[in-house]
Amino acid sequence: MKKLINDPKAVVDESVEGFGLAHADLVTVHPDPKYIVRRDAPVAGKVGLVSGGGSGHEPLHGGYVGMGMLDAAVPGAVFTSPTPDQILPATLAVNSGAGVVHIVKNYTGDVLNFETAAELAQAEGVEVRTVLVNDDVAVQDSLYTAGRRGVGGTVLVEKIAGAAAERGDSLDAVAAIGDRVNQNVRSMGVALTACTVPHAGVPSFELEENEIEIGIGIHGEPGRHKIAMEGADGITDRLLEPVVSDLGLASGDKVLLFVNGMGGTPLSELYIVYRRAVQKLEEQGFTVARSLVGNYITSLEMQGCSITVLRLDDEMTELWDAPVHTPALRWGV
Repeated sequence: MKKLINDPKAVVDESVEGFGLAHADLVTVHPDPKYIVRRDAPVAGKVGLVSGGGSGHEPLHGGYVGMGMLDAAVPGAVFTSPTPDQILPATLAVNSGAGVVHIVKNYTGDVLNFETAAELAQAEGVEVRTVLVNDDVAVQDSLYTAGRRGVGGTVLVEKIAGAAAERGDSLDAVAAIGDRVNQNVRSMGVALTACTVPHAGVPSFELEENEIEIGIGIHGEPGRHKIAMEGADGITDRLLEPVVSDLGLASGDKVLLFVNGMGGTPLSELYIVYRRAVQKLEEQGFTVARSLVGNYITSLEMQGCSITVLRLDDEMTELWDAPVHTPALRWGV
């Protein structure tokens, strides 16, 4: 295992500390319990947004803390849920009196710990709503979940719900737009290689040199099947078809197409995937109205990608285009 680390047990602490130093103009890092808040939190009159999960998926979630997106992010250990002891103070820190929305990826540990934190916050008089993200069409249940996993769609939920909160929407309205994005977004991923969790020191799963895993989760969970390596167009078709089918798109629909890298795949290859995905979507009569390509929800150094498609309406498009200023996403400012 070759990694730019000091002590495997200190990876998250040192990484978050560095993140805070690099983006001190945007965020404040609280070391113990560990959470990240936007520098101007709480924002008066504004609904707070909190998300989090295991580390190793950077820039998710800390990279999306800032104006127009999250108010706080709670990083757990690598591939491990954050605890209620972290989530609760983050929730209290961003509550201005307008309430807080928790955006939670559908993994059993995340769901349970956010539920506990929400109950504790409500006992302290803070209204909390939860948006559960479960956009992965690959498997109905996995090692980590009951039901579908939350993957790339999380980034889009955080951006659009964050924009709604920033414009002054109510607590229920912000939660409602987050739910609507989740209902209209689907994803599926592929792994070409495994990643190595620092404290484990060995690859998370086995793949032969000529094998790839279709439908992989972001923690190395098994997908639908292993197949022999093939060209980018064929792999793109395998990912895109079930996403489009499950979403039930109709000719003329406008979509946001998001091609995400898992951490070990160069942008040049992600653009090859994007090119094919656009071709296939346009052949079926859909319009790719917005796009996002890059490493936005990763799995350490895993090679591979995921494809996410969001069916857009006018309000979601307006909120996607709204200004955002975070360490990982910035436009309109």
